[in-house]
Amino acid sequence: MRTLSTVGNSGKTDQALRRSYLYVPSSSDRMLDKSLSTPSDIIIFDLEDSVPPSPHDKDSARQRLSTFLSRTPEHKLPHPERIAVRLNDITTPFFENDISEILKSPFVRTLVLPKIHSVRDLHHVSHAIRTSRARTSTTFPISIVASVESARSAWNLGEIASWTSFYGPDAGGKLGALLFAAEDYCADTSVIRTPSRLELLYVRSQIAIAAKAFGLDAIDMVCVNYRDLNYLKDECEDGRRLGFNGKQAIHPTQVDIIHSTFVPTEKEILRAAKILHQMEVAHSSQKGAFGLELEGGGKEMIDAPMLKQAENIIRVAKAAGLEVPGVS
Repeated sequence: MRTLSTVGNSGKTDQALRRSYLYVPSSSDRMLDKSLSTPSDIIIFDLEDSVPPSPHDKDSARQRLSTFLSRTPEHKLPHPERIAVRLNDITTPFFENDISEILKSPFVRTLVLPKIHSVRDLHHVSHAIRTSRARTSTTFPISIVASVESARSAWNLGEIASWTSFYGPDAGGKLGALLFAAEDYCADTSVIRTPSRLELLYVRSQIAIAAKAFGLDAIDMVCVNYRDLNYLKDECEDGRRLGFNGKQAIHPTQVDIIHSTFVPTEKEILRAAKILHQMEVAHSSQKGAFGLELEGGGKEMIDAPMLKQAENIIRVAKAAGLEVPGVS
């Protein structure tokens, strides 16, 4: 039952499923070529941290990615909704060249912006998007993923999450997600990382809440211990419980675990299916609630909020290609 259906290279994942965000260094031709076969829901071609900081390396990586996107046959590229590019941040001398070059490609629909500390930073990005797109004939909106990396970012989360462009979404971009960059956040705040992750519980919860308050995706932190897949699974389960939609990945081996964890379990799907069925029966009897039998005995009162949760679970399960059992 728990086998996930995976799209092909050029296929489109269901738009509701953005579970995995795999970083691909744009400094490597080999890595760029390998990205054509990854099942990751979103592929982030990286111009920032995975590229050495010298101007030569930054320029080379930008040109390498631009060439890759323009010369790879369209049918071999991931669907545009699966393509994202992480630019260098707005304070660097590379940002303007990054955004103007990358937005020449009709296949780039999402930009990941590091070090977004305030709405002022988003306004700066939006102006650059508008300027760059004025030179092209493309009309689709650009989705912006804002990376939360500092104490200032966390302090300004509400304003960041509620941001809209002065120029409108078509011309200036639209915020689509909040992403948590845990290591940058710890470096900025002097938070000491531990395997328990308790020191990050507050900020992760705040990011998930702010994202959901404004209809955005919430993208959880990278699991830097990429060889320990059991720890990765535990961290994924933790992030899903907090309300995150998906998680960043730094190695292809992490993608399958992320995919299989950021979907409902068999038990959750069965419970949701029972709720939908029994609520339909209750409504036909002019009742707004009912008692759901529990495995260990007793009954759980089910009403409208739990019905909404069940509907969400079934929607995600169907989008992931998981079996939804019939109940009576």
